[in-house]
Amino acid sequence: ESFEGERSSKIDNVLKLAFGGIAGYLLFMFIIIYGNMIMRSVIEEKTSRIIEVIISSVKPIQLMMGKIIGTSLAGITQFAIWVVLGAVLLVMVSAIFGVEMSEVNTPQQQMMMETMQNQDSEQMAVKVINAINHLPLTNLVIAFMGFFIGGYLLYSSVYAAIGAAVDNETDTQQFMLPILMPLILAVYVGVFTVIEDPHGTVSTVFSFIPFTSPVVMLMRIPFGVPLWQQLLSFLLLLGTFSVTVWFAAKIYRIGILMFGKKPTYRELIKWLKY
Repeated sequence: ESFEGERSSKIDNVLKLAFGGIAGYLLFMFIIIYGNMIMRSVIEEKTSRIIEVIISSVKPIQLMMGKIIGTSLAGITQFAIWVVLGAVLLVMVSAIFGVEMSEVNTPQQQMMMETMQNQDSEQMAVKVINAINHLPLTNLVIAFMGFFIGGYLLYSSVYAAIGAAVDNETDTQQFMLPILMPLILAVYVGVFTVIEDPHGTVSTVFSFIPFTSPVVMLMRIPFGVPLWQQLLSFLLLLGTFSVTVWFAAKIYRIGILMFGKKPTYRELIKWLKY
């Protein structure tokens, strides 16, 4: 059932799970892939000592934000290209097959047409089309963009701080668990709780916690989530990002000029006080 109490068919539920699951998983992968890209580029600049030249002309916070926003836009552009290519491919395939279907009339073709005219097949096709029409597709696309940007900005600021704190990729392992745990938890909650009860307490709470909300909220939206909940979750995400980026900038400011020593959590806390 949706949050308005409307009963939904089995096909509706399958499509909702598919759309929510794909959106949540895509976001999960994007955050990890592009977050790692930011971290590697920071480490590369730091180890090649280019950073010492750059830092003389810009503030560390400006450099970090430029890197985060630039990679974020690259991610959104890639996603937009995939959507456009997918739409073009769909139109081309349907056009090609449409021409072939009208021109060629083999016995196999006739059998296929007869099968398609079968009442059960027609009913199934109608049900699937209706189920797709019932999905809040516009809401899902807008929410994906919003939560992708918010979630990506939040995690990428942490990735940038880690990149600045270490000298090589091997040293990043000790800091990766605190980043990956909320993301893995979000996917776990999405798969095991949202599917069972999308409007339950656990699903709702995790869709408001900023470190898990991008994935969990996207998985909930196909089941129908009130707009105020989506906006509140998004605002909490942006608010947490502004706090996280402030802390990350402090670590980044000191970390990019530190060499030859593997930092501990205690040292990172000390850097925050400077």
